[in-house]
Amino acid sequence: MGDSDAAGALTRRRRATLAAGRSASLLPMNGRSAAVCQDSVTAEVSRDDGQGKRDRSLETVRSKSKSEKKKCRNDISDRLSCHKTQQSLLSSASGYSNYRGVLNWCVVMLVLSNARLFLENLLRYGILVDPIQVISLFLNDPYSWPAACLVIVSNVFILVALYTERQLSKGSFTELVGFLVHCTNMAVMLTFPAAVVLLVPSVTPVGGVFVLGTYTILFLKLYSYKDVNMWCRELSTVKAKKLARSLSCPSGQTLNGGDRQVCYPGNLTIRDMYYFVFAPTLCYELNFPRSPNIRMSFLLRRLFEMLFFTQLLVALTQQWMIPIIQSSMKPLEDMDLSRMTERLLRLAVPNHLMWLMFFYWFFHSSLNFTAELLRFGDRQFYKDWWNSESVTYFWQNWNIPVHKWCLRHFYKPLLRRGFSKKVSQSAVFFLSAFFHEYLVSVPLRMFRLWAFMGMMAQLPLAWFVGHFLRGNYGNAAVWISIIIGQPFAVLMYVHDYYVLHYRQEAD
Repeated sequence: MGDSDAAGALTRRRRATLAAGRSASLLPMNGRSAAVCQDSVTAEVSRDDGQGKRDRSLETVRSKSKSEKKKCRNDISDRLSCHKTQQSLLSSASGYSNYRGVLNWCVVMLVLSNARLFLENLLRYGILVDPIQVISLFLNDPYSWPAACLVIVSNVFILVALYTERQLSKGSFTELVGFLVHCTNMAVMLTFPAAVVLLVPSVTPVGGVFVLGTYTILFLKLYSYKDVNMWCRELSTVKAKKLARSLSCPSGQTLNGGDRQVCYPGNLTIRDMYYFVFAPTLCYELNFPRSPNIRMSFLLRRLFEMLFFTQLLVALTQQWMIPIIQSSMKPLEDMDLSRMTERLLRLAVPNHLMWLMFFYWFFHSSLNFTAELLRFGDRQFYKDWWNSESVTYFWQNWNIPVHKWCLRHFYKPLLRRGFSKKVSQSAVFFLSAFFHEYLVSVPLRMFRLWAFMGMMAQLPLAWFVGHFLRGNYGNAAVWISIIIGQPFAVLMYVHDYYVLHYRQEAD
């Protein structure tokens, strides 16, 4: 009560003083009396301000004491209860996603486990790497290299395709005649090298794979060359004023890299044809995107990677793959399921590592080297296939040149002809399965259809993963199919090749 009465009296005195000051200012007075009155008012206000400061400090002390009491109560409450509703970090409901430490742990464990396997291999077999043995395979009878001769002969098919397109552009061939010539040329491209590989004993399996791979790439390139030039003639027939950039020259006279534009039929030259043959693409265009110059540092890095990974792949094959394959023959012959599974898992690790190295060597180092040398601008040879959550996404993104060709020259034409998406997709997988079997069975001179069935099995696998697995589970299923499927096919082919050739010779 005392504090409230004092505060009320102080307030009443302040109001009376201010009122007196105002009334004094209104009355006529001389200068001295006005100054005395003003001084009294100022003194009173000063006393009031001092009292206000003391009041504010008192309020501050009270607020501090309240905060201290509240802090004390919170401290006591924390000691009494330490739990609240929350989720475990490894639960999906927690929303936690920072697993960088777990990823680093996996990498360390992977390195250590493979180091142990490599050391065990060295202790058991010794050093098996022999570069001279590999070189001798290519230098053996250098004047009789049927594989190299077949590669040189492939120029005949290239020139036939160019000659046919020139005759079509001039009207010397009708569209039907040109179509028949192209079909005959490409059919011979697939059958002629296969017949030579099968009939000539001196063609090794490695040489056969190289030759048939070269002819397969040329087959896809010439098919695209035929289609694009046919589309240009169709557009010329209807006298289109402006053609698409990928089919004809734009309105400008030069490309970004300073090269002149080419219009149909000005593209039908030997230089243009062989640029497309060596370019790292399967889809033809009249005017490819070009880079402004050749970066020597980039070119040398890719060249070093190509040489390094070539030696590494050969060394791993001799040191790691061949001993495991040789030790797998006996379980395969005896059909010992448990030992076959153990050998399959042993083969899965080196096979998968070599497949990853081959992917980097071919799709990054080799294709970028070729693109830089030719100033080819489109360097998207692959996408993030390692993040695939479905089998379809993997096949669409791990090999972009083949995917572009299938989409442009096979899948979309089937859709335009009225086929459904499922039928068209199945046809694409069938075509891919055919070429996989073609590239494996013909060089090995045996037909077991393991590669064909492996590719066709991707259709039900894609359906299962797409309908029942999502996210990380789908990605894990894709990785498992890659890691296990490839060594299984390798074991089947190696076993059949061994039984067909070496066991018969032993008998």
